[in-house]
Amino acid sequence: MSLTTAKIISLLVTITGAVALLRGASFHWFNNHQGYAPAQPIAFSHKLHAGDNQIPCLYCHWAAEKSSVAGIPAASICMNCHSQIRKDAPEIQKIVRALKENRPIAWVRVHDLPDFTKFNHSRHVWAGIKCQQCHGPVETMERISQFRSLSMGMCVDCHRTHRVVTVDESGKPIITREPTREKLMASTDCSVCHH
Repeated sequence: MSLTTAKIISLLVTITGAVALLRGASFHWFNNHQGYAPAQPIAFSHKLHAGDNQIPCLYCHWAAEKSSVAGIPAASICMNCHSQIRKDAPEIQKIVRALKENRPIAWVRVHDLPDFTKFNHSRHVWAGIKCQQCHGPVETMERISQFRSLSMGMCVDCHRTHRVVTVDESGKPIITREPTREKLMASTDCSVCHH
């Protein structure tokens, strides 16, 4: 290796280290978007809806119970309440315009796993895992943010910690310690998430 190449590599390493130090807590390793809280096209407060008004997560994200994805609620779900409540508020009017123009609201995705990873929301919902386990205390968030790292290590640790899920005769999880018919195991097999 020539002296010039070594100097260039040394300079690049120094600059990278300086950027990491200057950015401090906002520095993230590749694919770790913990703390990511983008501005959304509509100022939606999970604190107001899920916290103050105690609207269950599955009311808006109903697909999480039936599908691998939680889904982004359709604007029509918002209007179930907002056709009567605060219907003249500027943020609600954005929803009304989107519906009149028959166009979707361009929400910015916050929780995004790599394409080589498959995650099934319904399996976790039916296993009794609370949304907050992965998404954090959304009921306290004005603007939704990625609370956990969503790394493979986080998922594997959870599967090791919550290894046994007890179900009743209909297949629904039992959170209490009553006698049961069957036990399901949270898998740590690579092919479960990487297929």
